[in-house]
Order: sequence, then structure tokens, then C-alpha cells
Amino acid sequence: MTHLTVYGQRPKLKNEPWYDEKKVHFGFSLGINAMDLKITPAQEYYAKDSLFPSVANLNPGINIHAITDLRLSKHFNIRFLPGVSFGQRTVTYYKNNEVYKGEQKLESSFLEFPLLLKMKGERLNNVRPYIITGLNFRYDLATKKGYNDANTYIRLKKPGFYYEAGPGIDFYLPFFKLSVELKMSNGIGNGIVKEPAPVHPEFRNAIDKVKSQIWVLSFHFE
Repeated sequence: MTHLTVYGQRPKLKNEPWYDEKKVHFGFSLGINAMDLKITPAQEYYAKDSLFPSVANLNPGINIHAITDLRLSKHFNIRFLPGVSFGQRTVTYYKNNEVYKGEQKLESSFLEFPLLLKMKGERLNNVRPYIITGLNFRYDLATKKGYNDANTYIRLKKPGFYYEAGPGIDFYLPFFKLSVELKMSNGIGNGIVKEPAPVHPEFRNAIDKVKSQIWVLSFHFE
């Protein structure tokens, strides 16, 4: 009797990268981001002056990081990814449902120091899902020190801690591992400078709290 070979039932060739078993390995990461601000208006000021701040549009930015990965066990790794990111937030003020005195662009150039826990699922052939979570310390080099610009209405604090979490997928290729990861980063605490601008104090007074939120799509090469 002739036996037919069913190709769909053959197991796929499993790539076995050496770094998965090493205690420490390195890599680099490239990504794109979308920076947002969660603004809580000052209710008393809004009721008085009807001035409402909002971030209407999200602009893409870039991320560049180095990777240091410490293997704890089969399913857990500690990752340190120092690097830089660049992006922009645009705050628009509305008064009586109309744009009031244009927009303010808040550019950010962050030094980043994320320390993350990577929790990995079971590997299926050359694919492995995971979840990432941890803290990131960011220092914004682009934030202005004072109100030396007539068009600067508000300022954001330079240092800040962020809580980060998100899913990802490891793809095991013949010579390296490619990971695709989507991460949400939420600022901890109020991120706006308390001091109002001397020329237009109403713009700062119209805001109670500001929390930064950043979405990052990363491509890790290890």
C-alpha cells in the first residue's frame, strides 16, 4: 500500500536562537510613538471664563533604544531599555466652542530609562506571545525652562515616572529574534508646571491636572 505524505501535518523547522538560554543578551529597538495629554480642566475657571483646553490631533514620533535582557526563568525576563524618544503634543484652547488664540505645540525630547518585566507564554513553532509591564523614568530635554516665548502658555515638567504595559509577539528567525510590541505608557502624577505665564495666565489657570499618555509601537531586534 502506498502511503501519502500530508505536508500540512509536518512540524515546522524550529529556529533555536542561542540567546534564549543565555543569562544576559543584548539588542536594539526602533519604534514609533503617539504622544497625548489627558487634561483635566479647572471646573471653577471653566464655569467662569468658558476656556477649555484639549489635545485634538496626535502626531507621530520616533523611539530608539538599546536592550539589555536578563533571563530569570523560562517564562520571565527583566529588561532595561535606555534610549531616546522624540514627539510632540498640540494643545488647542476653545472658548464658546471656537478656537481661542490658536494652538501651542509642546515638543518633547526624552531620555528614557525603562525597567520592565517580560512575562512569556509557551512557544508555538517560531512564535511566542508575551506581556510587558514596569516603570519608565523620562527626562524631557526639550521642555522650556521659562516663559521666554510670547507663544508659550503652559509648560510641562522635565522629569517624570511612567507606568507601562502592553502585549507583544516574538518571531524566531534563523539568525535573530524580531519582537513586535505595542505598549501604553501613562504618566504618574500631575505633569504640568504650576507657574502660569505672565502674559496669559488664563491658559494655565484653565487646567487642573495634566497626565501624559504615550502609545509606542516597537520593533526589537535581538
